[in-house]
Amino acid sequence: MELLIFGHAGRAILFFPTRMARFFDYENWGIVDALRNRINNGELQLFCVDSVDNESFYNNQIHPADRINRHLQYEQYILKEVVPLMQSKNSGGYLEVAGCSMGAYHAATFALKHPPLFKRMICMSGRFDLTQSIHDFRDLFDGYHNCDIYFNMPQQFLANINDCDLLNSIREMDIILAIGETDPFLNDNRYFNQLLWAKGIPNQLYVWGGFAHRPRYWRQMVTLYL
Repeated sequence: MELLIFGHAGRAILFFPTRMARFFDYENWGIVDALRNRINNGELQLFCVDSVDNESFYNNQIHPADRINRHLQYEQYILKEVVPLMQSKNSGGYLEVAGCSMGAYHAATFALKHPPLFKRMICMSGRFDLTQSIHDFRDLFDGYHNCDIYFNMPQQFLANINDCDLLNSIREMDIILAIGETDPFLNDNRYFNQLLWAKGIPNQLYVWGGFAHRPRYWRQMVTLYL
């Protein structure tokens, strides 16, 4: 799979794309350029990865069990190829994960499932349970549910984590959520924020004016939160 790397040093950020988007979209939308000075100064190194959302969650031609299985293959790609690449390209040992829209879902899922890997998690305009129908956004598994789906929906599995070591590992992360006040996922973010606090996990929720679910807002968000 293709990806883009921006920068030579600093905090290494695994940057997931939006819904069915591509690895080059953040560059095309000016989001990378908004961070240009910090990238050039060696403060940040972005790893903009591709997605397989159109082959997994949004592939209505296959059974929901096959959709989540395709996502699990993607997870292995990230863990076995992308993360080692990041570690080989960046000796700082400080990895972060971030994303906008569907990318925020991916960021939260990877960070909460594998907290020892990441120091920070930044989720902008995110949705954290793909089995819930929210306004015009449908349940991406059409009512089907199994263990693989459960363990890849942050709001579902986080609520039942009781392992102290795992919770302490998550608590060490810096977690930021940002969402627009008219975004249909606002209540989802508020619930996720409260769920994290209920587990003793510090996090920050920032509510922006308006919809704020567009590249022009994300260009501003990344300068504040990344």
